[in-house]
Amino acid sequence: MKLSPIINPEELLNLKDSSEIVLIDARAGANAEENYRNEHLKSARYIDLNKDLAAVEKNPANGGRHPLPSVEKFAEILSKLGISPQSHIIIYDDKNGSNAAARFWWMLKSIGHKKVQVLNGGLQAAIKIGFETSSKIENFEPTEKYPITKWNLAVADIEDVEKARNNSQNIVIDVRDKNRFDGLTEPLDLIAGHIPGAINVPFSENLNEDGFYKSPEVLAEKYTEILGDIKPENVIVHCGSGVTACHTLLAMDYAGIEIPKLYVGSWSEWSRNDRDMFTQETK
Repeated sequence: MKLSPIINPEELLNLKDSSEIVLIDARAGANAEENYRNEHLKSARYIDLNKDLAAVEKNPANGGRHPLPSVEKFAEILSKLGISPQSHIIIYDDKNGSNAAARFWWMLKSIGHKKVQVLNGGLQAAIKIGFETSSKIENFEPTEKYPITKWNLAVADIEDVEKARNNSQNIVIDVRDKNRFDGLTEPLDLIAGHIPGAINVPFSENLNEDGFYKSPEVLAEKYTEILGDIKPENVIVHCGSGVTACHTLLAMDYAGIEIPKLYVGSWSEWSRNDRDMFTQETK
């Protein structure tokens, strides 16, 4: 039976003493590591979006704000975290999976790791049901270097997006919120707008009003309607920098839909490369 990519807090509580579980805190943002040191779920190990899950370049025009690291670097990170191919990894953040939890999930799926799940509702949901927290330094042993050869899940580069965006046999999905898509606001990148030809399906629509993922059945109905006759391999999903897009890839996997392509560079790369752009000035 296939392991669900989503695990509910109650299920985590029942598994907390299992020796196979490796709990990962994937909160991101300016104070993420400090917040982890102040309070985290007991036994959780911290992973850093910028240092561990990306190979950040000085110029985001080259691959966006969060390019993927090499598989060699990722293998080293996993070993330092004490992760082996047999580990059952459960990841949480404090933004309903849209911080770095889903990105780490996608990277692990892409190297073929079998047991990996994202905590539904994140840190807050676990605390709410009584999962013990800690501010202590977590001690764990590194493992032998994780055997990785390549990224296996499909990715798209900027030229793939250029070809797909006006092709009726392809869909380019932008998961950022509508105001960013419409070019009304842009908190992170230099230009507000979107890739012409892309459609907007905000990642927040994957969640219910309580911040939990909607049921697989509801998500399947939603994305089946959006994709229509388009095959998942002809779908490209992006966001600002290739992180939050993974939230939607996770939702689609949860719904039983084949994981589409991730455009890692996303808007942060596209908007810095003199490509066609929809902005409030060009509309």
